[in-house]
Amino acid sequence: MFRNPLADPYLLGSAAGASLGVALALAAVGGAATLAGASVPAAMQSLFSNNLAVRLGLTGAAFAGAVLAVLLTLTLARGVQQTLRLLLAGVIVGVVLGAMTSLVLLFSPDSLQAMQAFLLGSTGFVGWSACAVMGAVWLLCMLAAGALARGLDGLSLGESTAHTLGLPVAMLRTAMVAVLALATGTAVAQTGLIAFIGLAAPHLVRAAVHVPHGRLLLLASLTGAVLLATADLLARGLMAPQELPVGLITAVLGGGYLLWLMHRRGGAMGGLQ
Repeated sequence: MFRNPLADPYLLGSAAGASLGVALALAAVGGAATLAGASVPAAMQSLFSNNLAVRLGLTGAAFAGAVLAVLLTLTLARGVQQTLRLLLAGVIVGVVLGAMTSLVLLFSPDSLQAMQAFLLGSTGFVGWSACAVMGAVWLLCMLAAGALARGLDGLSLGESTAHTLGLPVAMLRTAMVAVLALATGTAVAQTGLIAFIGLAAPHLVRAAVHVPHGRLLLLASLTGAVLLATADLLARGLMAPQELPVGLITAVLGGGYLLWLMHRRGGAMGGLQ
């Protein structure tokens, strides 16, 4: 869609927007508990209980934040035609929304401990209700991605070519942004900010096989699951009984792989495509 090998949820600001949405939800729960005279830590703990309604609420907050962040990035970039403008817009939105998240936590210190797991990335709070939410959203997003796969194949040839093929480019972009925001918002709401999975998985698949987007999306999704499961096992076992944040492990593994790939291909970013 963006014709950029570095396009991932972090670049577009959707991960930062989803994180801000979760931070606002945590702050709201803490404020409501204070007004009701209840224990704020107990209220925070209930957020991580195996409660489907609570999980849906966090997912909704993260989804709203992700959508607004992506729309803001696209607005600042004035579309996706200029790669440099898109990169700058994504970086700016990510930094600004990250600062806003820190500001929310500053005025809601009781939310800081609960939010730390989201910022570092953790699977420790994932229960069966979270699995149900993520499974349902994954299935919905994969069905939507399959329907949009031919459009992605056309867009990969360039916007002008996609127009000549008769593809409704504007409608395709709107649908893709919605799928992107829903998938990112759901993942961040359940596990927090886990870096490099969405960036490394597609490159791993492309390095192994050359397939159209219909198959690429499914293979990338499954590869991301394998990467996360492997990183989670390492996070639990490297310094047992202490558990490391899984986001740190994925950053080291994913970032190391991309650096190796850049070095092998002469450091040209175009080689990542």
